Amino acid sequence: MDSDRASAKRVEELIPQLAIGTPEQAAADLTAVANRAVIELHKLARQEANARRGAPDWGKWARLANAARSGVLQIAAVRDSIKGLNTEDKGPAN
Repeated sequence: MDSDRASAKRVEELIPQLAIGTPEQAAADLTAVANRAVIELHKLARQEANARRGAPDWGKWARLANAARSGVLQIAAVRDSIKGLNTEDKGPAN
């Protein structure tokens, strides 16, 4: 494993720190992280499904890609919901 790669455990440990501060900023920060995570998952699953077309495990990757796509759409709705909040940092979630 690449030593520069962050572990899922470490990222999960850091996420609660994003909830510290104003509720508006916490919502924006948490949304930004969720957005990036679901986009990366969808991209990975779609690439693997395309690469495995015709293989026995293609269906599992295609199903994951479809489920992740639903997540992309859901997080887009979340992003739209927080646009009206007064956040300190107009970052990627806005």
